[in-house]
Amino acid sequence: MQVESHSRFSRDAWSALRSAVPMTLDEAQLERLRGTNEPMSLAEVEDIYLPLVRLINLHVGAARGLAQVTDAFVGRPPVKRPYVIAIAGSVAVGKSTVARLLRVLLSQWPEHPRVDLVTTDGFLWPTQVLLEAGLMSRKGFPESYDVRRMIEFLAEVRSNGEARAPVYSHQSYDIVPGRFDSVDHPDILIFEGLNVLQIGDGVQRARAPVYTAADFFDLSIYIDAAPQDVERWYLERFMVLQRTRMQDPASYFHHLAHLPRDEVSAFAKRLWRDVNLPNLVENIAPTRLRADVVIHKSADHSADELLLRRI
Repeated sequence: MQVESHSRFSRDAWSALRSAVPMTLDEAQLERLRGTNEPMSLAEVEDIYLPLVRLINLHVGAARGLAQVTDAFVGRPPVKRPYVIAIAGSVAVGKSTVARLLRVLLSQWPEHPRVDLVTTDGFLWPTQVLLEAGLMSRKGFPESYDVRRMIEFLAEVRSNGEARAPVYSHQSYDIVPGRFDSVDHPDILIFEGLNVLQIGDGVQRARAPVYTAADFFDLSIYIDAAPQDVERWYLERFMVLQRTRMQDPASYFHHLAHLPRDEVSAFAKRLWRDVNLPNLVENIAPTRLRADVVIHKSADHSADELLLRRI
């Protein structure tokens, strides 16, 4: 007998679970949180993310109660442990906007005012290492990450409440030498990236490490959409970036800044076809049902359905 792992909610049904959670953002604040070509509306915040914040707040309280009971049982002093939320999904699906939005909304609750955000981009191998290993065309695939260092970071956060993550620059397309994001005893840590729900290191796929990143998460969220919709969003975003970020001479893609748009579009399509789509199909999408929450987006980028794990 097949058992459904998740309960399915329409947007209206999920919105009804918001209860009395107040709307604390205005349009100007939301605009600062949106990513490039990410048309999230205040209505979507109300319908999708305020009920989710309510659920997370309940989970945080329950997790703290369980930790206190366990500490009391073994006779050790209580330790404040961050509640860790993972956000996964394809490139261009809107993970970063969701992560920033949840950070702001969750930090406005008095029970957990300190919310930190770290992305897995910082755990990519530096460009020089990728070049030497012949992996630049596999950037974003599991083998392009320093998985051991990522797991050590999460273990330190969970055990000590503090850790440092390398900083990645989307402008230089590389790790920034000597720079780190410091996590210092947050109430909640949001950990966002393509690979957060994947198992193994991408090299020895049949042999998972003793710990995986997912072992350290209290709640995991997957942002889902049809691959053809994600492709369109990716290409649209790439063309916007040609007119903006790529104009900076320091940009890794500055060589595309003044090329004809049809050439840039063809370049972006090759990147999607050869790198991002295979990574989505082979490595990212298969992790979808490992998530506790799946937020599905329709063709216009708005969330239309939500799945919630029940087993």
